Amino acid sequence: MTIYALSTGPGVSGVAIVRISGPEASNVIKSLTGKEIPRPRIATLRKINNINTSELIDEGIVLWFPGPESYTGEDMAEIHIHGGKALILALQNEISKIKNCRLAEPGEFTKLAFQNGKINLLKAESIADLISAETEIQRLQAVKIMKGKSSEKFNQLREKLLKILSFIEAKIDFPEEDLPEENLKKIKQDSSDVLNEIYKILNDQKVGEIIREGFKIAIIGPTNAGKSSLINNLSNRDVAIVSEIAGTTRDVVETHLNIDGYPVIISDTAGIRDSKDEIEKKGIKLSLKKAENADLKLVVVDVKNVDLSGFLNDLLKNNAILVVNKSDLLEEKLDTDISKFNHVIISLKDNLNIDILILKIKEQLKNKFISEEDILITRERHRQHLIQSSNHLKNFLDKNDKKDFDKAAEDLRLATRHLGMIVGKVDVEEILGSIFNDFCIGK
Repeated sequence: MTIYALSTGPGVSGVAIVRISGPEASNVIKSLTGKEIPRPRIATLRKINNINTSELIDEGIVLWFPGPESYTGEDMAEIHIHGGKALILALQNEISKIKNCRLAEPGEFTKLAFQNGKINLLKAESIADLISAETEIQRLQAVKIMKGKSSEKFNQLREKLLKILSFIEAKIDFPEEDLPEENLKKIKQDSSDVLNEIYKILNDQKVGEIIREGFKIAIIGPTNAGKSSLINNLSNRDVAIVSEIAGTTRDVVETHLNIDGYPVIISDTAGIRDSKDEIEKKGIKLSLKKAENADLKLVVVDVKNVDLSGFLNDLLKNNAILVVNKSDLLEEKLDTDISKFNHVIISLKDNLNIDILILKIKEQLKNKFISEEDILITRERHRQHLIQSSNHLKNFLDKNDKKDFDKAAEDLRLATRHLGMIVGKVDVEEILGSIFNDFCIGK
């Protein structure tokens, strides 16, 4: 089957690129241009015509990439035309008339590249991350993964386990032969080294996932403390409704920001108070959950009602900044208890000390993103496979100590398999859908 799709962004543009991949790609070009396919990788100006009537659709550039030297590993072509919606639809409609041609699914071109051995799974994911990168740090991380350093590391660990497995399987195949003592020591030492390497990789404070997904900041606190005003101020636009009526915010309102190149997701949450309103109670429950999962909490309180007991005290224990708002209404000295917390006194009304709050947020960002080690995990999928691999490796070491080689070998195979699944060295059809569905159509 031959697939085709618009590879540039939807909407009106100067240029639009339609990509075609598969055995019928050459026939598509011949049918649309009435000429032979151009020389490989040479941009060629051609008239693009209606197949049945030879009526001109547009004049554009045709590029031909014969397989396997193409992005997908198959015969592939690109047609560059003007980016009008009607033009794109007309071109795609003509391609659909050709037998065995259909529209591509999201990520299908990259999926073909993986299946044809042009890239591994980590590179496929990094391509998706590069396309969706909104900040410089996200772009740099995606480029590093594309270069293959993480693939190299996971493959090295896998190769070590395969070598150990060969010793174990030799013992199973020839039970009458005793493994030399030095080989037994090497098996134990090498598998322990791999296990320690995996632990080291897992102990990364989830920096890679935070960079990819965004640093999560939850604005939380009692009603009418100024939470919605704060998210609007930080975003420089009206993200949330601001009202003097307590309990205006019922749901979580999110906005994406770029703070000094760091990707940040700020959430305004429902004010926490005792409420009999079922909808508000659900909003409060969501607020507490959002705070629990946040990388940083901005606990906003009213200067005239600073009660840090109960849930507020719990929220301030870890990864939190106490934001005391409405300092313009301050008539007497604040309770000295606030000095125990990382805090800032602001006035959103007078725009006072907002710069100090932003500096404190930046400090938290920089501390979170500092990592002496190379970032190898960027998705929960990678983390879960490493956890599974380490668990099986621990079981292997335990059984190997007891000389239970048959059962030990199975644990070692499973540990090796999970490492292989990160880069796609084994049958991974069950996870391909979830990975490539995140891509845009045409990639």
